[in-house]
Amino acid sequence: MPEQLTDKIVQLALRRGFFNPTAEIYRAPAGFYDLGPLGALVKSNLVSFWIDEFVRRETSYEVFLIDGSLILPYDVLKASGHVDKFSDPKASCKSCGRIYRVDQLIEEALGLKVEGKSLEELEQIVKTRGVRCPHCRGELSDFREHHLMFKLSVGGAEESAFLRPETAQNIFLNFKRITYGMRAKLPFGVAQVGKSFRNEIAPRQSVIRLREFSQMEIELFFAPNDERGPRGFEEVADTEIRILTREEQLHGGEEPIELKAGDAVAEGIVPNRFLAYYLAKEVRFFKLLGIPPENTRFRHLLPEETPHYSGGNFDLEVKFSFGWKEIVGNAYRRDYDLTVHSRGSGEDLSIDNNGVKMIPHVVEPSFGVERIIYAILEHSYREGERDWPLLKLPRIISPIKAAIFPLLDRENLTSKALDVYYALKRSRKAIPVYYDDRGSIGRRYARADEVGVNLCITIDYQTLQDDTVTVRDRDTAEQARVKISDLEDLIYNDMFRLEGV
Repeated sequence: MPEQLTDKIVQLALRRGFFNPTAEIYRAPAGFYDLGPLGALVKSNLVSFWIDEFVRRETSYEVFLIDGSLILPYDVLKASGHVDKFSDPKASCKSCGRIYRVDQLIEEALGLKVEGKSLEELEQIVKTRGVRCPHCRGELSDFREHHLMFKLSVGGAEESAFLRPETAQNIFLNFKRITYGMRAKLPFGVAQVGKSFRNEIAPRQSVIRLREFSQMEIELFFAPNDERGPRGFEEVADTEIRILTREEQLHGGEEPIELKAGDAVAEGIVPNRFLAYYLAKEVRFFKLLGIPPENTRFRHLLPEETPHYSGGNFDLEVKFSFGWKEIVGNAYRRDYDLTVHSRGSGEDLSIDNNGVKMIPHVVEPSFGVERIIYAILEHSYREGERDWPLLKLPRIISPIKAAIFPLLDRENLTSKALDVYYALKRSRKAIPVYYDDRGSIGRRYARADEVGVNLCITIDYQTLQDDTVTVRDRDTAEQARVKISDLEDLIYNDMFRLEGV
């Protein structure tokens, strides 16, 4: 059953233009996907909504938005630790030659969480527990580390560089410029939306695991002795968050505890108020996007999974039809990044904070765009409510806000419908609409519902008499007569109708 739902979502995405494999006609390598016409609009709307919620409307501190380079020099990623430590374990099958990521293969075959274990430990588990190639049952061999960065050369001198493996490093590299240029005072955040690249061993599950993906990320800089947290923390302190604790995981459990964000800090589960602030904001954010809190949890990463410099990592996982999967990584990075880049570059990256010179600490929420889009598609998909599939996308991120239909393919109706269509397209609010006059009105409703169109507007014979149209709501299928002159404001206000507020 889970596979069936996944297949339905993927087939819908392929058929209706949400996403498809890159260079599909050439059967190119896995792990690269293009967003189609509807997927690109969903992504654009999602990014805009995220920027609104986490940058423009943030009142607890300033958040500055940047757009950094995709290519970073060797020295940058040597200093950050990526050159030496950014790898996954792999092995190949002696019989069929297929290559596997060993820790994931063990987890799927035995149900064991082994992330963070050494290559030698993983090889021992494979051999003693009889883990074999899932394709041909062949023996696994050639265990080694696989480096995850895409290496390239720059210019005539062919200087070594890499496609960036994360968006965070651009922010740390720009820290000094931002601090002085924006006259920034702690605490403050720097946000970035953009592509990252990881040469995954064997990416699967369509857009869930990619070699090229988009992130929406914030690095929040604050004084290490700041125990008050963000100015707006009290506004979110009572937000209920679900945490899968380390203790529960060590005992083989999967049941998260529920507690208030403020209590999570007071009880020492979450290391500081800045991190708890983001956990609380994420609960609200995803509720607005149609993912209920009961289908989310913050998994406290085990010590062996947590980087040595981190003061605590909490992955926001969503319950998919195929299991729990991370869509946001939340990390307390301490002062690691600014310290190593200060040392590696020779630049002083400390900041004056009320007369005290210090290297700020950092909290980082990092959102995976493609995974979030897939999560929204899966949680929006409905069957059984109508005679066709229905996609109840959050109205704020749906790709098309209204569809314009003439009741019949008659010149007087189609001409009037096109007038309405072009007027909305040219309106000052630039409303995303589309026109459809093919097939019965019922089939057109079905096509619109399948891609999550918010409203369907039908031009009929009464329209020719009084300039009113029938407006049908996607979620309820209720209909109402509306004046054409009121459509622009109606559609615009409807697209900002947020559930769960």
